[in-house]
Amino acid sequence: MRSRFLFIVGILYLAASQLQGQVSYLSLKVEGDYRPMGQLIPKTVKEINAENLTVGCEVLDRDYTDYDEYKTYLPGLGMKKIRLQAGWAKTEKQKGVYDFAWLDHIIDDALSRGLQVWLQTSYGNPIYQGGGTINLGGGMPKSEEAKQAWNKWVEAMATRYLSKVHEWEIWNEPDLSENIPAEDIVDMNIRTAEVIKKVDPKARIAGFAFCTLNGKLLEDCLKLVKKEGKLNLFHWISYHGYEYRPENSYKAVMNFRQIIDKYAPGIQLRQGENGAPSKGHMGGALDNYDWTEISQAKWDLRRLLGDHGHGVETSVFSIIDMAYPTGLNKYVAKLNVKGLIQSNGEKKALRTKLAYKAVQHFATLFDNFSDRITSYQMNCGGGEDTFAHNLYRNADGAYSFLIWNQSEAPRNDNEFQYKDVTLTGCNFTQPVWVDLLTGWIFEIPVSAYSKQGNNFILRGVPVYDSPIVIIEKNALN
Repeated sequence: MRSRFLFIVGILYLAASQLQGQVSYLSLKVEGDYRPMGQLIPKTVKEINAENLTVGCEVLDRDYTDYDEYKTYLPGLGMKKIRLQAGWAKTEKQKGVYDFAWLDHIIDDALSRGLQVWLQTSYGNPIYQGGGTINLGGGMPKSEEAKQAWNKWVEAMATRYLSKVHEWEIWNEPDLSENIPAEDIVDMNIRTAEVIKKVDPKARIAGFAFCTLNGKLLEDCLKLVKKEGKLNLFHWISYHGYEYRPENSYKAVMNFRQIIDKYAPGIQLRQGENGAPSKGHMGGALDNYDWTEISQAKWDLRRLLGDHGHGVETSVFSIIDMAYPTGLNKYVAKLNVKGLIQSNGEKKALRTKLAYKAVQHFATLFDNFSDRITSYQMNCGGGEDTFAHNLYRNADGAYSFLIWNQSEAPRNDNEFQYKDVTLTGCNFTQPVWVDLLTGWIFEIPVSAYSKQGNNFILRGVPVYDSPIVIIEKNALN
């Protein structure tokens, strides 16, 4: 029987209504004999080996955020890559004249901080007839003049950053508009990829960047790429796909994987843009929910770990709240509050949100999740489908077991269940319990775990709708 010891840990955080001066207290009430040992010490990008984690630094091409406001927060987050949009219209304001100074500043600064750059070639340029607009959903270049101008800009950019940028993505969310046929999407992707590869044959390129998980569109596009004999241009297929319950995406994601394997098994999947708001009903993706900073942080963790568990390179959107112009279009809010850092209409970085801390904790432990074990079994006394879980082993052979309640969208409270968990096919020597949301580490008493044959048994494990990790104590060093 579990003892009635109750330990309450908590951290102060400023609520989404912080501008009105409200402060909230996030607490975790952990029952049983688990004893607190302290909190994770976040690692910086230079201390983390993994190079497949991205944080979104988009919309700088349209000045909806200010890089200099948040640049000092990037190394401490632990996400090795940043995703940028290159901004054709911001760079070429006069035909044939390129001013890369704004992008030079960002890329050079990011590299100096130990970050890697993933550069996307978007959007259009209205100085050319048929050149499209600077905005999401504004349409691809259509006229021959605009297409040739696009090619020249991409070539100039690839040449300029030959020694600095090695990963690229083509046009963002072409499927946002139902009016763009697969033929045009494929033409844009092949043409742009060929220009980049001409300059840098070793460049790795993500194609398509779909906002939806439309399997038919993906297959239509891949058929055309295969017909042209150009599948070797692409290292990844990237996608977004927002869902209130993040686990709802993975049936369609695995369908994507099957379609890709049918045409080009070597191409990898990359989740290029996904994040939750910290306040509900603000407009934009996932707005119709009563989000807080607690549910935002849980959502981001579940999506990051869900992607990794499904073999998908992952990212979190976005580093900071984005100030869009009023009335831009129906797809965006005036203030997009998916940032890990709170900002305002003046693009000032005000403070980190709980999600920033949660992503820090995820990145800090991520090197332990390098080798996914697929042969293990998990039993928790019934209702196993309620829980998402994964088992990993690090380079030293130490195991990490992650588990969370995936039955609904993340909640704004923290209600634990206590489960007796049996794992078949692994062993722990001195396991500890880590909450990724807050970074708290708890000692698991010896009386609460045992090894019986091929089974490792944990009794009274606190689990809830945010990921927790059972990990070897010495793996935290």
